Amino acid sequence: MTETLEFDDSGLGRWTDDERFEVTRERLAEYAAATNDPIDAHRRGDVAPPVFAIVPVFEALLTPAVEVMPVEAIPRIVHGEQDFHFHRPIRPGDKLVSRGKMIGYQGLEKGTRAAILLECRTEDGELVNEQYVTTFVRGMTVGKAVGELSPEHKFDDTLRDQAPVAKVVQHVDHDQTFRYSPAAGDPMPIHLDDEIARSAGLPGIIAHGLCTMAFTSWAVLTELAGSDVNRLKRFAVRFSKPVIPGDDLETRIWSVDNANGTTSYAFETARGDDFVITDGLAVLAD
Repeated sequence: MTETLEFDDSGLGRWTDDERFEVTRERLAEYAAATNDPIDAHRRGDVAPPVFAIVPVFEALLTPAVEVMPVEAIPRIVHGEQDFHFHRPIRPGDKLVSRGKMIGYQGLEKGTRAAILLECRTEDGELVNEQYVTTFVRGMTVGKAVGELSPEHKFDDTLRDQAPVAKVVQHVDHDQTFRYSPAAGDPMPIHLDDEIARSAGLPGIIAHGLCTMAFTSWAVLTELAGSDVNRLKRFAVRFSKPVIPGDDLETRIWSVDNANGTTSYAFETARGDDFVITDGLAVLAD
């Protein structure tokens, strides 16, 4: 049965204090290695893999949820969707300033989804990326809709009637979460402690959703962008099912359209018959 909860709307639309992060070549290389990224420029730390963009904004992501949602909702939050809008890649030596705000929420039958907007700039004010994070509070609903939600990136089911332009098979290592956690600065115990994961109703330790997203990002870059992260302008996914260390994944990619010097691609990632990433969208500069 879905419980009723109330959000504190006074925190809606209010930017957090600035969070600062200095980028090192070593941290970029560590993140690439932790996500099995094969792209040489990423492995050397010359430029950040795209999903590394979550690392500098991690603290700014947590604050809006705590300010708007009641404390009893926090343990029930899951990461539903992630949508990166890139203005330029992150590079070693960057001194980044991030902030976030909750922009809206919607009560649904089985819970509540809420959208957080994150903004990452250099100290000089150059906009590096914007991110929309959709969270979902399981089993608790506000019974109304307020503000804005994240932009759409829905997969067109008719694409499956066509052959994909690329398929990439990837393996999630048994120690993946123990490498990813320190590289990303994400210590959530469901990714590191089997007993805690099982107590949360999971089959055991699960992979970080953003680690799986990072796998899909290098699949797209290597197959369609000549391994050049500078060409990636938008990258969005919906996390549909947990990934287990040891899983084999297949990412399938379809070309959608061309406009304004970019090409859009839709993708989804499967483990056998189960989809673990859905509603994937990548926009590449031509």
